[in-house]
Amino acid sequence: MSILGQDRAVASFRAAMDSGSLHHAWLLAGPRGVGKGSFARAAARRILARAGGPPVDLPGLDTPPDHRMVRLIDAGSHPDFRLIKREAHETGPKKGELRRGISIDQVRKLQELFAVAPSLGDWRVAIIDCMDELEPQAAQALLKTLEEPPAKSLFLLVSHSPGRLLPTIRSRCRRLDFASLDAVSMDAILREERPALSADERARLIPLAGGSAGRAIDYAELDLGPIAEEAFAILRQGDPDNMRRSRLASSLALKAAAPRYAAFLDMVPPMLAAEARASEGPRRLRAAEAYEKARETATLAPRLSLDAASTVFALGTIMAGVAQG
Repeated sequence: MSILGQDRAVASFRAAMDSGSLHHAWLLAGPRGVGKGSFARAAARRILARAGGPPVDLPGLDTPPDHRMVRLIDAGSHPDFRLIKREAHETGPKKGELRRGISIDQVRKLQELFAVAPSLGDWRVAIIDCMDELEPQAAQALLKTLEEPPAKSLFLLVSHSPGRLLPTIRSRCRRLDFASLDAVSMDAILREERPALSADERARLIPLAGGSAGRAIDYAELDLGPIAEEAFAILRQGDPDNMRRSRLASSLALKAAAPRYAAFLDMVPPMLAAEARASEGPRRLRAAEAYEKARETATLAPRLSLDAASTVFALGTIMAGVAQG
């Protein structure tokens, strides 16, 4: 699996791996949707393939999909590998919904991996995706394992907001930063992950996603194209009779539209940031100021449970101000 757009991170980890002195814990830090989780899985496959054999002679972190260790990992049956992420409720009214966080019980099960000798090689690998979802007690339990790691143990810890993690956890990790993806990498990922999208559809999605392929894929699944086009019309042409804003607010206020409303809140600030970068003079200043206002509105709306229709209309007004200034 190639990690598109993150050559620096791949090279840094590969150099450490080849040196024979691989740090036991890596904090994979950066924006959501730029490849941190994919990197962690690729790194785990490469380490365990090398440990259990046969040897792999491929660039970067690539491994053959038919390698016996890779097949075990992908099937969830490799005894020296664990992937920890939020689990779904198994019973009750929330059955099937993801739990709010990663529990201490999950971390304790992870500790069991490091309490016994490896089975298929000399390495054990654990991924937590993502660290931001660890419950407080779970974070403390993980810290104890990180403080006294067994030999040839590797922790790959994904975080979208590393500054919020316990300083004691951060201090025990080697940090590996992941940048937002460029347009070429975004286009390649979308072609691979969503081959049904046309070139025009990809071209519309990429500027909205702020360098996050994961976000672009989410937007594609939610069919945000018409909403994005309406928002762009407000941004570029204004909305003197309020019709565009009202239409947009009505379409996103319905209960069934909640996922699209959440995506709209996520979409508007990057749209304004891209507009500021592409503009000059007074318009660039207006777009930059609008970006700050939109980011604040989009952040506060879910926290304060603000009315969806009013919030969408307010964001539309901020965008219209760029065109009408």
